[in-house]
Amino acid sequence: GLVYVKANGGESTGQTMGYESRLFDTSRVHTIDIVMDDWDSFIENCESEEYSACAVVIDGESYKNVAIRAKGNTSLSSVRSLGSSRYSFKVEFDHYDDTKTYHGLDKLNLNNLIFDNTMMKDYLTYRMMAEFGVDAPLCSFVYITVNGEDFGLYLAVEGVEDAFLERNYSGTGELYKPDSMSFGGGRGNGKGFNMDDVEFYGSEAQNGTTETSTELTASGQSRPMPPDTNGAAVNGGQQPDFSGEMPELPDGEMPTMPEGVTFGGNGEPGGGMGGEDVKLQYIDDDPDSYANIFDNAKTDISEADEQRLIASLKKLSADEDLEDVLDTDEVLRYFVVHNFVVNGDSYTGSMIHNYYLYEQDGKLSMLPWDYNLAFGGFQGNDAESAVNDPIDDVLSDRPMQAWIFSSEEYTALYHEYYEEFLQSADIDGLIDEAYSLIAPYVEKDPTKFCTYDEFETGVQTLKNFCYLRAQSVTGQLDGSIPSTSEAQKENSESLVDASAITISDMGSMGNTMGGK
Repeated sequence: GLVYVKANGGESTGQTMGYESRLFDTSRVHTIDIVMDDWDSFIENCESEEYSACAVVIDGESYKNVAIRAKGNTSLSSVRSLGSSRYSFKVEFDHYDDTKTYHGLDKLNLNNLIFDNTMMKDYLTYRMMAEFGVDAPLCSFVYITVNGEDFGLYLAVEGVEDAFLERNYSGTGELYKPDSMSFGGGRGNGKGFNMDDVEFYGSEAQNGTTETSTELTASGQSRPMPPDTNGAAVNGGQQPDFSGEMPELPDGEMPTMPEGVTFGGNGEPGGGMGGEDVKLQYIDDDPDSYANIFDNAKTDISEADEQRLIASLKKLSADEDLEDVLDTDEVLRYFVVHNFVVNGDSYTGSMIHNYYLYEQDGKLSMLPWDYNLAFGGFQGNDAESAVNDPIDDVLSDRPMQAWIFSSEEYTALYHEYYEEFLQSADIDGLIDEAYSLIAPYVEKDPTKFCTYDEFETGVQTLKNFCYLRAQSVTGQLDGSIPSTSEAQKENSESLVDASAITISDMGSMGNTMGGK
């Protein structure tokens, strides 16, 4: 394979793939025309996540007989409940003919940019990750038409599958997308449980009526939810704002959850939903104890692969031989960018998912995935806590993060990388460049989830957020601002003032349909 130099000067062996300089050239908005006879019935059946045949024309190049299906967990049902047909899609070039690719690309994701008025949270994060030396999926903006009719501006994202492995590691190593059965790793994983099936009180009740309904399908038990004090529907009947705190049940009971799923508050140490395996804890030597990892393998794995991963998790959990079981450089770089963008819908949040785990020769690294709720969009609307999100909180039940604080040397290196990131990342430049590229397309996008004005406000808010976030992190690094939750509670007067920002201006799970 060709050796190319990564952004951080380290070397990585990988192949140069033809699709990198084509669809993933980020200097322009690309075009994809989906050509399909029965588009309307495809859209009607989108939630089945079944593949249908279509042709796609990418930047004028035609690919016939490729497969397309809708994708997403919460977003699938949200699109429907919003009365929209703007689903996210997965395109498989090799589905019907395993020799077919788009210049080497086997799988392509087309993200609908739901819950994101900036239209660029995912894009910005993947670009920052890649430029900081993390193996991140390639992405670019695409304007989609269906049978020649305008459909909307989407983000094209390289599938983290075979071609990705080829591009980054010459096809070697094993790849996993750990996910609790309850919070779906996509098709077939966890379809029995959907966050939207947990209807918090008020998700159906309208106009101040007080009927109560809730269904926890995971446990097969229905329980009524109490109305709030004035009897109005919580959240105005919108999507539940799921911020990691479960609504209280009668007599303070906790809902019965599938085995291995634990509840905790706000991603605090010891908290979070998801089995020990998705937290990447060592449990025992039995592969069956790691079903949420091994059932979500993206490569064909053998027993030897399973045992090697378990052995690595064992050392990771015990803080032993970390250099042998971690690509420490890459993992540190991942957490620097990941923690900067404050994404609660992730490994470090309360619903432990949305990451890929890559293993080669016993060494583990984390790969980024799904940042449309980053920049504080997942934890409700408190700008101050998002902007000042502490960079040194130890998540003691999540060894892939906790090891950073297991020695002063690693913590110092993490801080060093953070300073390097703040100095090298041209966040403003990336935002401005993306804005000037996509603005005309957002304006004519007929299916977007927000108005053009809301998009403008969203982008400005994102710029302000990143500016204040950088200010807070700089202060946390030099000691003028506390860098742990505990210390911030005791000494909040030094925190960066974020009162000028409204997080939901960047989009949120509650207010997605301003401009349908």
